[in-house]
Parts: sequence; C-alpha cells; structure tokens
Amino acid sequence: MEIQLWREILTPYELAVEELIVKFDHLIEEHRMQGLYSPIERVTGRVKTVASILDKAQKKNIPIDEVEKRLADIAGIRIICQFVEDIRKVVEIIRRRTDMEIISERDYINHMKDSGYRSYHIIVSYEVQMLTGNRKIMVEIQIRTLAMNFWSTIEHSLQYKYKKNIPDHIREKLTNAANAIIALDNEMSAVRSEIMDAQNSFQTQSRLISDILNNIQNLYRIANKREVLKIQDEFYRIYELNDIEQLRRFGRELDIIAEGYRAQSVERSARQITANKQF
Repeated sequence: MEIQLWREILTPYELAVEELIVKFDHLIEEHRMQGLYSPIERVTGRVKTVASILDKAQKKNIPIDEVEKRLADIAGIRIICQFVEDIRKVVEIIRRRTDMEIISERDYINHMKDSGYRSYHIIVSYEVQMLTGNRKIMVEIQIRTLAMNFWSTIEHSLQYKYKKNIPDHIREKLTNAANAIIALDNEMSAVRSEIMDAQNSFQTQSRLISDILNNIQNLYRIANKREVLKIQDEFYRIYELNDIEQLRRFGRELDIIAEGYRAQSVERSARQITANKQF
C-alpha cells in the first residue's frame, strides 16, 4: 500500500471517532439535564497512528491490504465510568442503540487478564457518510472505571518501555496494584448511593444557581437597578445559608418577578408600536 493513501484510508475512522464522542457526550448531558445520574463519566477517542497499525499488523502477520478487515481497533472509543455497576448500564445503552451494530463483546471485568487488566470491550460496526458514499467501519469501544483506566495507562506505558518484556519484580507490583484496584472499586460500590446522592445534589444546586444568576442578569437590563441590587443581596444571603430548599423558593419567586417584568416590557413595546402606527 502506498504511504500517501493512509490519510485517505484513516479519514472515515477519524470521522467515526469524532461522531461517537459527540453522541456519548450528548448522552451525559441528557442525563444531567433531566436530573439523572449519568453512568458515563467521560469519553475519549483516538485513531491508531500508521506506525501503530503497521506494528500490530506485523506482529499478527496481517497483510497490509487486509488491515482494515482484520484490525478491529483502528478506531477506538474509551468510556470511563465511576463505578463497576455503571459498566453494565453503558453496555445495555450501546446494545439498544440503532446507529451501531455490535459485532463482538469481551468481558475482562469478570474474566480479568493474567496481567491484571480489566475492561469491557465491544466491537461495533458504525456507518459514516463520506463524499464518496456511506462506509461501515469497525470501532472498538472500551468501558472501564476511573481506577481501571489509571492502572491500564500505567501498564501500557511500562509495556512500551520494556518492549512487552516487563521485569518480574515490576510485574509483581502491577499485579498487587491490580488487586488494590479491585478492592478500591468494591469499596466505592459499597458507598455508591451516598456518592450519587451527593453528586446529584451538587448538580441540582449548580443548575439552580445558574438559573438565578441568569434571571438577575436579565433583570439588570429591564428593571429598576435598586430593586435588582436588593434581589442580588437577598440571593447572597440565602446562598451563604447553604439551604437548597430556601434557594429553590427564592428561585421560584425570582421567576415570577422576572416574568412580570417581561410582560411589562412586551406590553410597553406593543403600546409603542400602536402609537407609531397612529402617528
């Protein structure tokens, strides 16, 4: 295969990664907008470099002209979760989607690799639309917890440094670290409900404060400045109390005030239009 053709070959894979990141990010936002806990914490993606593709093809004795058919991880998406339980939820979300077709699954969560590696892998067929027509390509989706991802990143760096021949004393430490990661994930699962409640409460308060500040900012344009300053002072007073119920009540009252000023503004504009027509 000619070197200059690699850019053309990898373009649909880059498009697939970009689109899938946007779609999974949108899932996160949808959950949060509806006040729901998102099983997805964050999403990243990458397309293998040409050097990495050639290296893997050589190790697996794959002819260059068969790389796209036989390498399923040229395009990769990594979904990071907070808890082990979230991984299964993300898998179910992917299974229900109609914009991708699952080709294979590998569960390295319940069937950990000898190295200590844990993750859930799904190979999907995903269609991208190019100028030359639609193209179905394979994408590998890896789903793991934050702790698993930390371990995997370190292990990958060591594999690269030692050319896949990690010394025994370092491999032993990696195994111990992998066991510690399992213990950490289990401990986090034990307090999962408390953590989720705290995070949901924080997100609710953040959205509420954002709405209040937007209302106050809008009132500055149309309301009496002294009244707005009084409203602002009252907000600061309630905010310092750290009482979510009082903050909700203040937000509802502010909505009513803001709607009243908007109605006045609309009525005033209507009168001006009528006066101009009569003139």
